[in-house]
Amino acid sequence: MTKTVLMIEDNANNATLVKRILAAQAEAINVVHAWDGESGIQMAVEQQPDLVLLDLGLPDIDGQTVAAFIRRIPTLAHVPMIAVTAWPQETAKEMVRAYGCDDYIGKPIDPRQFAEMVMAYLSPTPTS
Repeated sequence: MTKTVLMIEDNANNATLVKRILAAQAEAINVVHAWDGESGIQMAVEQQPDLVLLDLGLPDIDGQTVAAFIRRIPTLAHVPMIAVTAWPQETAKEMVRAYGCDDYIGKPIDPRQFAEMVMAYLSPTPTS
């Protein structure tokens, strides 16, 4: 089954890298891309993604506000959200969870680590 990943990222180089990494995965992944926070929120509502990749430094609305808005939408409240940030690791770990994100990946992106993280969030969890 195809999984949908919403990437909210304003940097073309980062967006291209993410798309290439995810295209190389064995799983069927449909990457939809929003260039700013406002269109990201709109696309999240329209697409109902399985995962959101959120750049925290967007040009129109900061990532914290975007994450909070998405979390308030009942049909999206459960969707995993990974912050993509250049913040130092010590800062990022605490802040992204406070923002409502489930995890974070640092910039520059390590392709292997990034692919593993995304696939872990997209993989079905075993039922007990």
